[in-house]
Amino acid sequence: MGSKPPPLSILNRLIDIDKSVSLHLHSTAQPFLPRSLLKTLEISGDGRLFFPLAISLLLSPLSTATATASLLSSLLIGAVLDLLLVGLTKHFVRRPRPVYNKDMFLSFAVDHWSFPSGHSSRVCFVAAFLSLSSATIRDAIAQLRLSRVEYVDKLIDSVGIDDGAAVNLVVLVACSWAAATSISRVLLGRHFVCDVIAGALLGVLEALLVFRFINYSILESYFF
Repeated sequence: MGSKPPPLSILNRLIDIDKSVSLHLHSTAQPFLPRSLLKTLEISGDGRLFFPLAISLLLSPLSTATATASLLSSLLIGAVLDLLLVGLTKHFVRRPRPVYNKDMFLSFAVDHWSFPSGHSSRVCFVAAFLSLSSATIRDAIAQLRLSRVEYVDKLIDSVGIDDGAAVNLVVLVACSWAAATSISRVLLGRHFVCDVIAGALLGVLEALLVFRFINYSILESYFF
């Protein structure tokens, strides 16, 4: 009689369930969601877009408002922290990406690994940090109005809402974008579900850490 295979550990069972659910979601989405839409969400959450965009905004007339400069600087600090934590975690965990992941450009060697999702951590960090920074965003809008930054007035006036509602709209758009981008990582076949959940939780934790302890205002008080 052949020996029985050793029973699967709880971790291996969870990994198998994760792989099965992820494949099912990926396969189900293929006939309905255009790949171009999923790719657009992928690009929108890519660090190769985020860092140049954030730096460009920091160097733009928007940063004449101290609240805007502080907000953008804190976002950059958090994005660098996210890059380091995700890279280290991927390096040590080394979970392979789904076998059905196709046509993916790797920016760094650690991008070969799947856990956690760097896109999910980045977009959830941005959304969570903006949500925590509602008061700063409101101050930034008020300062930009006083600074006579014309296109800010025109943009807000064209929407027809007050500053408080504008802040709520920014947070809502950011959270919706973060959710859609995170989900798209599974539907596109880039990640497993647990990779995305771990990335999202990491992003929220980073937002809390930056908001409470290492934002630009706090660092400026220590070093300048």
